[in-house]
This record gives sequence, structure tokens and C-alpha cells, in this order.
Amino acid sequence: MSNAAPVLPQPPVTAPATDDSLGIDRAFVLQMARMPLLALLWLGAAIAAHQIWAALWPEGLNAGPLVVISFGMILAAFIDGWALKVPNWITFPLVLSGWALGALHDFNVHVDAGTGGFALAVLGTVFGFVLLLPMLAIGGVGAGDVKMQMGFGAWAGAYFGTGATTADAGGAALHGMGVVFWAFCFGAIAGGAFGLVIILIRRQFGQNAGIVREIMSDLQMFGTGQVSAASKRAHDRRSRWTKLPYGIPLCVGFLLYLAYMLILVG
Repeated sequence: MSNAAPVLPQPPVTAPATDDSLGIDRAFVLQMARMPLLALLWLGAAIAAHQIWAALWPEGLNAGPLVVISFGMILAAFIDGWALKVPNWITFPLVLSGWALGALHDFNVHVDAGTGGFALAVLGTVFGFVLLLPMLAIGGVGAGDVKMQMGFGAWAGAYFGTGATTADAGGAALHGMGVVFWAFCFGAIAGGAFGLVIILIRRQFGQNAGIVREIMSDLQMFGTGQVSAASKRAHDRRSRWTKLPYGIPLCVGFLLYLAYMLILVG
């Protein structure tokens, strides 16, 4: 008579884990929850920079907040050059803090020398987005670059307003939207020079000339309303071109324009 086969112990049956996330990306929610706190830090930095500037140079334009937004642009450009992306923890707080500065000006809370209100800060944000929208649609810039420009637009609208800030300091009246536009133009020139240097280094003249013609064709298609077709062409071309950190030209253009208007023109 043979012995019965041993019975192996069965592992306990556990109920499957239930997913209680309701489809919500908790990491993204937590990231967004931190944005107002980071915006308060930028706002506090603007207020502190205004006080420090007033103590050191009490006469003339108090450009303390411009130092803060310049630092923000330089930080974003550095990260873009290093990682080829501009993170949300820089761009979104810059937008929110620019809006907060404008709102404080509306309530006559004199935290800095800015005169633009909340509406102009929002308008500067939208204007910064519109200026880069065609290039975003054809893949010429990344979403982080656009949000970087939107953050600068928010601060420019809140600080410069309709031009009273610089006019009261004895300089040329700089409207916030004019600052956003001309800084963008300076950035476009810097971007062209940056791209030309890359072309000369890589020495792929024929290939790059062809890509430039395709980009101009895409922009023409975008201008005539063929947005989806232009975007598809850009997506198909993406594997053939070298991605450039456009945040660097945006930052350089912004700094050059401010230096030109506030220092050279006075």
C-alpha cells in the first residue's frame, strides 16, 4: 500500500487591491498644490529686492523686481540648456506671482514700484503665449519655453503696466505689452544667431537649409489656417533636426532688451 502524496500548503488568498485613485494622478495634483507656495516665494523675493534696491539706490527707477524675474529667466534658460526642458516648478509660479503682483497693485498695496494691475498681468501672459503659438504648433519650441515666456509676460504686465513705472522715474514710458513684444523680437534675433552658430559647427548646410525652408512653409500653412497639417509635417520632421534649447535665446533677448532700454536709453 503506497503512501498518500503530501499535500502542499496553499498560500492564503488575498483580495485584489482596490484602486481608490478615481483616475487622478496624485503626483501631478501634489505638484500643482506646491505652485502657489512657490509663487509666494517669488513674490516675497520681489518685495525684498525692492526694499534692498531702495536702500542702496534711493533715486531713480527701482528695478528690484526686474532683478528677480531676470534671475528666474536665467535659471529657466540654464535648466533648458542642461535638460532641454523648462520645468513647471519654475514657469507656473512665475505666472502666478506676476498675477499676484498685479492684484496687489489693484488694491494699492505698494510692495514695489510696479503700476500694472491684475488685468495687464494676465494680458501679458496671454500675449506671451500668442507670440510663441505658431512656433509651438510646428514644434519649433517646447511647451516649457512658451510657459517661460508667459511667466515673463505676467511680470512685465504687472511691473511696467501702461508705462507709468519708467515715466515716473524720468525714463522712457515702457508699456508692459511693448516690453513683452520687443523682448520677444530680441530673443528671435538671438535665436537666429544661436541657430546659425550651431549650423556652422555641424557643417550640415544642405540639410539645415532644407529644414529652414520646411519651417517657413509650415509657418505659411499655419498662417492660412492649416494648423493640423503644419503640426503633422513638423512631427514627421522632428527626428531629422537637432533640438535647440529656445529658452536660452528668450532669456538673452529679454536681458538685452532691458539693458538697452533701461541702461543705454535710460
